[in-house]
Amino acid sequence: MRIISGEYRRRKLHPLPKGVETRPIPDMVKEAMFNLLRGHFEGEGVIDVFAGSGSVGLEMASQGASRVVCVERDRRMVRTLEENIEMLGCGDRVEVACCDALGPATLSRCPKPAHIVFMDPPYAMVWDPEGWPRVKKQFERLIGMLDETGYGIIRTPWPFYHRERIDEEGVDAETQSGGAQATELIDGEEMVELSEEDLAALWEQESAEVHEGGQPKYRTWDISLEMEGAEGPETHVYGSTAIHLYMRKQD
Repeated sequence: MRIISGEYRRRKLHPLPKGVETRPIPDMVKEAMFNLLRGHFEGEGVIDVFAGSGSVGLEMASQGASRVVCVERDRRMVRTLEENIEMLGCGDRVEVACCDALGPATLSRCPKPAHIVFMDPPYAMVWDPEGWPRVKKQFERLIGMLDETGYGIIRTPWPFYHRERIDEEGVDAETQSGGAQATELIDGEEMVELSEEDLAALWEQESAEVHEGGQPKYRTWDISLEMEGAEGPETHVYGSTAIHLYMRKQD
């Protein structure tokens, strides 16, 4: 992982902690997103939620953000993030909030107003029909903290939908997490998440399974990306991932 532009351009970040497999944003997607937001960081307050090792938040600092809040709960990732901040010498502008991304501490640490809110939740969480509403509600709260010209950005898998398994009589058997199963244990425990390519491949494979007689094993439905109190989304798709841009709805 590296910084792609700005003051720290070409600086390499510390590798992820040993034994941690996560889903950092690909350089191509990060570069495209920052090109869309060119000129929106200089002197602004921003927040990077589910920050990981800080790839996006530190890129914002590199492009001139005056205050960057990086929210990450996994203490191993926090240590790497702090090492990256120290290496770049940007501790006067970048702060780490070691707390639950979906809890009230994130809201209290968010710049007020914020100009950019970036949220990159684990795919397993947004594919979960019970997890997605929690992510969505917190994102809506953060959008409400934007200034009049700021942007909220959330990254999701693409295509983005939930599914239910159907039993042999055609009755819904149980609601499934959208996509292949991933494991995420934090605070010193093992955290393993398949790559987005593996997740997408398994998701398509499982969704294509059929019972005898040709009846589908799963039924799927699209997930609404409308956010309360927000205008948008403006969606940009990059293979198996997408970013969605919103602005705060004006009164």
